[in-house]
Amino acid sequence: MDKSRRRLGVALAAACVVAGTGVAQADTGFPPVFPPDQNQLPQLPSEPQIYRALPIPVPDQDPWYDDPADLDSYAPGQIVRSREVQTRLLGVPFPVYTKQLLFRSEDVHGNPIVTATTVVVPGIPWQGSARPVVSFQEAIDSTDSSCNPSHTLQVGTMKESALVVYWLLQGFAINVPDFDGKFNTFNTYAEGKMVLDSLRAMKNDPGLGLTDSGIALYGYSGGGSGSIRAAELRATYAPDVRLLGTSIGGAPGDLMAQARYATQEQPGLTGTSNFTMWLGFASLSREYPEAFDAADLLTPEGQQIVADLQHRCYATIALTGSYRPISDYYQPGKSLETSPEIQKVLQDNSLGHYIPDTPILWWHGLWDELIPPAEVVLPTVQSYWDRGADLRFYTAPTPEHITNAVTGWIPAVAWISAVLRGLPPGPRFLAAYAPLPPGFPGA
Repeated sequence: MDKSRRRLGVALAAACVVAGTGVAQADTGFPPVFPPDQNQLPQLPSEPQIYRALPIPVPDQDPWYDDPADLDSYAPGQIVRSREVQTRLLGVPFPVYTKQLLFRSEDVHGNPIVTATTVVVPGIPWQGSARPVVSFQEAIDSTDSSCNPSHTLQVGTMKESALVVYWLLQGFAINVPDFDGKFNTFNTYAEGKMVLDSLRAMKNDPGLGLTDSGIALYGYSGGGSGSIRAAELRATYAPDVRLLGTSIGGAPGDLMAQARYATQEQPGLTGTSNFTMWLGFASLSREYPEAFDAADLLTPEGQQIVADLQHRCYATIALTGSYRPISDYYQPGKSLETSPEIQKVLQDNSLGHYIPDTPILWWHGLWDELIPPAEVVLPTVQSYWDRGADLRFYTAPTPEHITNAVTGWIPAVAWISAVLRGLPPGPRFLAAYAPLPPGFPGA
């Protein structure tokens, strides 16, 4: 074992000892050979391995999440069961009332499923109207149900949990759905259905007192994906949901353009984008197994990577897939672009099939190493604008995907707080500046 791998092993062992979990064993033969100019990390222990050692059971070992025997008889948004839990922020118990609801929704094929949402209500009194609600869609970006917020909010590891505090301090309630479901879909219209059905479930619980609440949606990156799809589907799928506005950022519009970008080797920081296609392949293979067939498309090494990514959270997925273009693992004559089935899935789940009928505040970084705006986002934004969307869009003058999560979050808090208090959303505008040269990586 060389020095760098020895140091990594010591660090992981120390982390596991601190967590009281023991050291997770990695497969030393995984994968046998990587191209020398790519990501050379060994197989990493997965987050679910750590979660299973904690006293709060993971969802796949918790019978509360089980499907009811008569699931077909439930209506979308109907509550299957509920429970009160403790919310923790960064591991510390937070003094709020928290109730979880298991409810019926449906997958991309229209089949009934159950998933969960967590409703957090602060102790601050609200008078004069129904308490407003912010539906906060976290960027789950994972392939295991233990990474969903209904679990991570309880153990205190939800990575975006601190962002909700500024709405809680105003007295707003927070809805945090597991909008990728127990099977962890990714960038599909099923996400929008699960968001909307979580809000129906919230309204259907009389004890929460949120039946008549005005609602705003928020999400960045993967969370923006679920939020904007819910806004697109509201008029046709859930007109009973009283949506006042949606604020998103950092979400891909054209999934085919995103796939073209993320499957290829990219220079510098933009090479981290490769992980998004591995995540997409692993997730979409669950709902579209005939299209995303690793055995048909990928080499044995590529198949091993997809198998390894079946039960991970965002962090180790990103570490595993960054600087490892999936295009280097195609079987001869095969690719995502030569598969009509894959192209149809990506087209069917790209944004813009519907236009939201409620106000939108949308931002994207002018340089984004994971989701470049010029080809992946701005054409969709232009289509929204041309088709009359009640849209406010701007490219934020700061680089890098995570930086823009914070840059855009501040005006999103202000705008959502205003529309939930009954103020007008402001005039439409399209400030889609793209100052970088055409073809610039990440632009």
